[in-house]
Amino acid sequence: MKKVEITAKGTNYAATNIGLLNELSQHVFTLAPGIDIPGRVFIGNDLGNTGSEVSFVTTPAGLGGDFLHTHKTNEEVYIVLSGNGQFQVDGEFFDISEGSVVRVSQNGKRAYKNTGNTDLVMICIQTKADSLKDLGITDGVILEEPVKW
Repeated sequence: MKKVEITAKGTNYAATNIGLLNELSQHVFTLAPGIDIPGRVFIGNDLGNTGSEVSFVTTPAGLGGDFLHTHKTNEEVYIVLSGNGQFQVDGEFFDISEGSVVRVSQNGKRAYKNTGNTDLVMICIQTKADSLKDLGITDGVILEEPVKW
């Protein structure tokens, strides 16, 4: 089983490496005792995240869609890195493929499955619903000090 490697850490940052995306299936997430999900890795704890959770997931061809789920407080954004699939939210179905980005509110009943012939690889980012104050660059502050490489 692969493990997340912490590659750098300081007061205001942390960096990890999950390995190659084509080796993602070697990670195993334990949902509950006796319920292991291969191909999924969460990195929020390793990064010390305080406002989001980030996970990578790979779903082999023909698999997925085993259960619907919602969240108590978090919305999710799924970013498809490769493969093809189908998403279901509140009984509505739509296709996803490389480049697709899907946001689902915490109350959305969701599931996805791989409908292609190769692995479906996605990043999933969870954040507390209605917590974002500023979108895009409006939260950023450009500093006067020069960048030193």
